[in-house]
Amino acid sequence: MLTINLFNGLVYGALLAIMCSGLALIYGLRRVVNFAHGSLYMLGAYLGYTVALHSGFWAALVVVPALMALLGVLLDRYGFRLLQGRDPLTVVLVTFGLLLIIEDAVQTIWGKESLSVAAPAWLGSSVDLLGTPVPAYRIGVIAMGLLVAVGLTLWMRLSRTGLFVRAASTDPATTAMQGVNTDALSATVVGLGTALAGMAGVVAAPFLALSPSMSSDVLIDSFVVVVIGGLGSLGGAFATALVLGLVQSIGAVYLPALSAILPFVLMIAVLLWKPSGLAGSRT
Repeated sequence: MLTINLFNGLVYGALLAIMCSGLALIYGLRRVVNFAHGSLYMLGAYLGYTVALHSGFWAALVVVPALMALLGVLLDRYGFRLLQGRDPLTVVLVTFGLLLIIEDAVQTIWGKESLSVAAPAWLGSSVDLLGTPVPAYRIGVIAMGLLVAVGLTLWMRLSRTGLFVRAASTDPATTAMQGVNTDALSATVVGLGTALAGMAGVVAAPFLALSPSMSSDVLIDSFVVVVIGGLGSLGGAFATALVLGLVQSIGAVYLPALSAILPFVLMIAVLLWKPSGLAGSRT
């Protein structure tokens, strides 16, 4: 029982890591708390359902993030760029309004009933894990989360663009004075963050039911992750996502009456100890 709970916690943590990395990237550069991020995840899941229905899961895993990246570039140009420096209430109202628009659009196009996506055939079997059979696809989800974490870390640390992102996150004015096109850089980051939200939706579709309410569930956990990890910190988001997944999975079994509030208790404890989060604003 403990093995399967730990495994399920890692699966959900890996999904959160993909989702929250995009949220952390966008906040780190634009300083915009995007309340619509959960609806972008949901939109990615429904787009993945449609593409997978006609061309298969792997096509959806490629096509949907590309479409979401394009949407992210448009959101940055006509939304987040205009919100930068505005008061927090304006940011909340605009991004929450965007959330409602996307949710209504999804319900209009796909309806309110729950939908599902079949896992790839070669990941549809079970694998023995310490004597317990677990779905092979969920192992693939963990692997995908690790690949995203390693890939983003290497990109941020070793690439020229990643260096510019880190510099602009710390001091955008000075970075722009050095000749870096911060608007193009921001479009790249928001596009990547939105693509990751869409990718998380596609990855979640084969083992979580698709419904218009799925955005609110994951959005709450995502904000808990980025607040505990430190707003704008990729490393903090990755580590906290895995810990939160384990806390929720184990808590649901051993502390079922408290499982819903455990993440918030953890968040309050961390903020009382370190208000900037575990990793501060570092990327």
